[in-house]
Amino acid sequence: MSKRFINVCLTLCFIFASALSATTQTKDPLVLGAERMDEIVRLLNGKRVGLIVNQTSILEHQDQQHVLDALLDNGIEVVKVFAPEHGFRGTADAGATVKDSRDQKTGIPIISLYGKNKKPTAEQLADLDVVVFDIQDVGARFYTYISTMQYAMEACAANKKPFVVLDRPNPNDFVDGPVRQKGFESFVGVAPIPVLHGLTVGELAQMINGEGWLNANPDTCELTVITLENWNHGDPYWLPVKPSPNLPNDQSIRLYPSLCFFEGTNISVGRGTYSPFQILGAPDSRYGNFTFTPVSLPGFDTKPLHMDKVCYGVDLRELPFEGGLTLKFLMDFYEKAGKDQAFFFSRANWFDLLAGTKELRYQMVRGMSEKEIRDSWKPDLDKYKKMRKKYLLYPDYKD
Repeated sequence: MSKRFINVCLTLCFIFASALSATTQTKDPLVLGAERMDEIVRLLNGKRVGLIVNQTSILEHQDQQHVLDALLDNGIEVVKVFAPEHGFRGTADAGATVKDSRDQKTGIPIISLYGKNKKPTAEQLADLDVVVFDIQDVGARFYTYISTMQYAMEACAANKKPFVVLDRPNPNDFVDGPVRQKGFESFVGVAPIPVLHGLTVGELAQMINGEGWLNANPDTCELTVITLENWNHGDPYWLPVKPSPNLPNDQSIRLYPSLCFFEGTNISVGRGTYSPFQILGAPDSRYGNFTFTPVSLPGFDTKPLHMDKVCYGVDLRELPFEGGLTLKFLMDFYEKAGKDQAFFFSRANWFDLLAGTKELRYQMVRGMSEKEIRDSWKPDLDKYKKMRKKYLLYPDYKD
């Protein structure tokens, strides 16, 4: 055996071993903002704290302890909790009024931000030194936790209270969809951002502050973001608990940005079943061969669309779908409805608020293709993407 042959073999073995090592290396584990407790305690020590939290506010890699309990264990004075849509425990139906209450475990008052008021009042903030937001977003403009965040920032700006965001990853980390237009402001579209905003809640808070979007005087608040560690844009993230009653698993979360438009139509997204935002249908066999029957289902939806009626449609539970935004499902069902806009868009105003514009509905009625509709979004999305880069806290994905 020649010396040259032996050297070649050794070189190949080294290359193979190096490649194997590179593929088996793993990133350092993700650290949530809420898990950086030493930094949080230094920031909050000696202060009277109000928390905006719900069932997602857990220390995922620390026995899933709730951030409220973790702060109390570290001697932080939590005066009150503010609860968003679905409540402190995340069990209230979509749109259901959330009432004030007390946490049974700690006795701490829970103030609803989805009842009499969606923004903390001056009176509710008077006995606080700082407000902390720690809620898991799903990356879609119409998911109302970010609306609660913006309203709370407005209240803190007006009342000169510092605002702290404990950052969490975005599980739908894309930039896509129509940008919310002026005149379509609502609780499902407070900020002028696309359907998929491609930001963490901390980055979005920075954008809201930096762009002067707070309806307050002054129009910025004293903002601190406790950042994530070991996370980049585009990194996959799977939620350890369901963020709201009708997003029970990863598939529903991935499909949610595309299927939420159906909430402005007469097509059921599977509310009142154990597979919401994974099945579609209505009480008419033209929509498909798959059947399901929405019922009153505590913990999911107690008054779903087409309750107790057999719905025909499609099953998307096993559909390979990596996330992002598609209009395919919406346009397919519009075709099956015979393009009857009055019948299909049964809640046209709500559809427009979800889209953030009336143009999407008008474009579908005019028979535009998905590509043509997407092309119409491009100018606004290009402007948004340029603005977005100013507020990034983590390495960006490639376009």
